[in-house]
Amino acid sequence: MQIFNDYKDHADFLTIYVREAHPTDEWQMKSNIKDDVCYAQPRNLSDRLAIANDFTKRFKYPVPFGVDDMNNPANDAYSAWPERLYIIDENGKIAYRGGMGPFHYNPAEVRSWLATRYGEVKHPETKPSSPPEKQGSEAGAKKTDVGIQELTSQ
Repeated sequence: MQIFNDYKDHADFLTIYVREAHPTDEWQMKSNIKDDVCYAQPRNLSDRLAIANDFTKRFKYPVPFGVDDMNNPANDAYSAWPERLYIIDENGKIAYRGGMGPFHYNPAEVRSWLATRYGEVKHPETKPSSPPEKQGSEAGAKKTDVGIQELTSQ
């Protein structure tokens, strides 16, 4: 999440959870078991929200997180499944369209675009950091105008 931390003061970030890429009831991968991210394909929006809440809490995911509606408007608009990176400029135009993941998913290209636009972020030598602060224990959702459920702390 270093790219988020480096550029969050210059750009808005949003992760959108679309349908499950490797659900336990369809195409389970060994890596999901190893990484302990094993979920059945959600059958309704409540299931999708529950998975998103579990993921963001367990992994302390700092990036704003939205959840695609069950009719998948974000996935359909952005060909997002299984994973893809986009940069939308301040005029709402696609400035960068990354390749389809996992084989053409390249966060370094996003970092390069952001560095060109806002300047490269240099990092001093890293020292051990203190444990992250705990965030709110409950999260809810609010509907945005694009048919995406946005997770919010309560």
